[in-house]
Amino acid sequence: MSAPVPVPHVESRPLPPYRALFAVDAKDFTGLPAVQHAAVSQLIPELVDQALERAGLRQLRDAKRFPANTGDGVVFGFDPALLPFVLWPFLGVLDDLLGAYNRQSVGPRIRLRASVHVGPLPDSGRPGDGNGTARNDTHRLLDSRPVKAILAAASEEVTHLAAVVSQRVYEDVVLGGYTGLHPDRCVEVPATVDGKDFAQRAWLYVPSPSGNLVQAGVRPREESPAQEPEAVPRPGGGHQGNTQHVGEGAAVMGNVGRDITFGGTTTYHGTNQHWGGGDNVSGDKRVGGAGDGGHR
Repeated sequence: MSAPVPVPHVESRPLPPYRALFAVDAKDFTGLPAVQHAAVSQLIPELVDQALERAGLRQLRDAKRFPANTGDGVVFGFDPALLPFVLWPFLGVLDDLLGAYNRQSVGPRIRLRASVHVGPLPDSGRPGDGNGTARNDTHRLLDSRPVKAILAAASEEVTHLAAVVSQRVYEDVVLGGYTGLHPDRCVEVPATVDGKDFAQRAWLYVPSPSGNLVQAGVRPREESPAQEPEAVPRPGGGHQGNTQHVGEGAAVMGNVGRDITFGGTTTYHGTNQHWGGGDNVSGDKRVGGAGDGGHR
């Protein structure tokens, strides 16, 4: 007989252990021919495991908590002490591995969205482990509009991975200085999911942004190509940053040093990124659309 469902706020009980969470899923998986689904579903965890080993995280690869294959991706928990190494170098290694695979593959390209989160989750070795708010939020972050839009807008030849990092992980690991991932490589975004009651502050990290994102930005349909972002002069000469106003689409801008900014009204000043008031990521690939082949 299963255990009774706990009633909240009636008595105190021990908090479950904190577990870090990593999840990926493939862009446009549902658009693949059915005959390719099983092979791609098996390939994704193999690529993730190869990247873990190459990043020096064999310990994590062999000690995943409550791992699951989601069909178009994988999700698993792990020791939060390894979060700094998952952010850096693992995400970059995974991006490189995907790029190498895509360049030599005769099959479909594998381009992934990833999310990284942390929170209390049951981990007792019994059925039901790993289920809780932190797990739900990990999947919501993975499906959020900014990470879908940026991967759709980027060149499939260059950008193979886009990762979204939760605010909690960003504060504790990135701002805490524990990881090699510098804060200036991350862009603050409003993470929302169509049709879901979910809205959180999060941080986008794209290991290899393509030139169309970094230099030109992504313009909405109604904006004329002749309209260029306003240059902000730097005292004494040079270029300090850009301001781009868009009504719809994903506004992505920055310099060639892998810095990008996202939002309704976006601002880039040196190495500090900010997002504006809008969650303007609708549209198709040409304008950084939120859709990615209808997944979920």
